[in-house]
Amino acid sequence: MRDLSLIAIGMLIVSAIPLKAELDNLAIVRFAIALGGAVAVPYVISRFVYRDRAIGFPWRGGGRWRWFQWTWLVGVLILGWLILPFYFITSGVYLNWPVVDTPDLIARLFVGVGAVGIWDELFFICTVFVLLLRHMHPVTANLLQGVVFVSFLWELGYQAWGPLLTIPFALLQGYIFLVTRSLAYVVTVHLLFDAVVFAVLVHAHNPGLFDHLFLV
Repeated sequence: MRDLSLIAIGMLIVSAIPLKAELDNLAIVRFAIALGGAVAVPYVISRFVYRDRAIGFPWRGGGRWRWFQWTWLVGVLILGWLILPFYFITSGVYLNWPVVDTPDLIARLFVGVGAVGIWDELFFICTVFVLLLRHMHPVTANLLQGVVFVSFLWELGYQAWGPLLTIPFALLQGYIFLVTRSLAYVVTVHLLFDAVVFAVLVHAHNPGLFDHLFLV
């Protein structure tokens, strides 16, 4: 119950705000407080109230990256380049994100996409998944964290047939963390994927800007 309470507290904090992607100052502050609190509050309760170290952020827990880990980073970029433009543009879900047609808005989108990507790993992997792993088989724990992960991404805007992409991504991130125990690696994977997301969103809202880069 203690570990489930930590997950519930984090989810309640996240659910206190609308998760629609917005780039105005108030939305940025709202996201920063809610998402930051969803990670910080369970950590503080675990560490100083429950007096355990259930939640941790092992930045380089797996040691040096091996050749297949570097290969997967390249694979992430290639898969993102092939799949994401087709998904966002043909489904129209890019409209779930605000129009970014000025340097200021593009910069805000870049920071926002990256910040949320880092938070995803801090909460869904290093909080939800790690806590579930204390009580469940890794496959079960990964499936459950994937449900929470994908639900958040749906609310954020990855709708239409987005779960066909986000479900495998969430499960792979959980598996990669289980194998590597490296927050740095799963964050790097996520940020590379999000870099393509950012470029596709800019491309979709500004036809002609990146036509030479994408196939759609």
